[in-house]
Amino acid sequence: MKPAVESAPLQPPVLQWYEDLDPLAVQREAAMFYGLFLRGHSPEQLRRDIEIPKSTFEKWLSHPHYDGEFRENIKRVYHFRRQVLAVFDELVDQERLKARLQ
Repeated sequence: MKPAVESAPLQPPVLQWYEDLDPLAVQREAAMFYGLFLRGHSPEQLRRDIEIPKSTFEKWLSHPHYDGEFRENIKRVYHFRRQVLAVFDELVDQERLKARLQ
């Protein structure tokens, strides 16, 4: 017998978070770091500021006192920062290419 009301399958929280995310948040964050680059800050230092080292990420995920919700938040932040770093790298590469052509 089929249930009277069918429930929709639950989506993982990570997917729901990506749907709720401001689509321009990654670009805004990368633009802030790019502005610092244009003001003379070292791209290597800015990359270190953006990136969460894999060892730190794994340490946070494996810590016994952190609950599942915290771990999910850490995963979201980690992936967000990786996207920011990718956009930042693209902007820096374009700027360097533009400087070479002039």
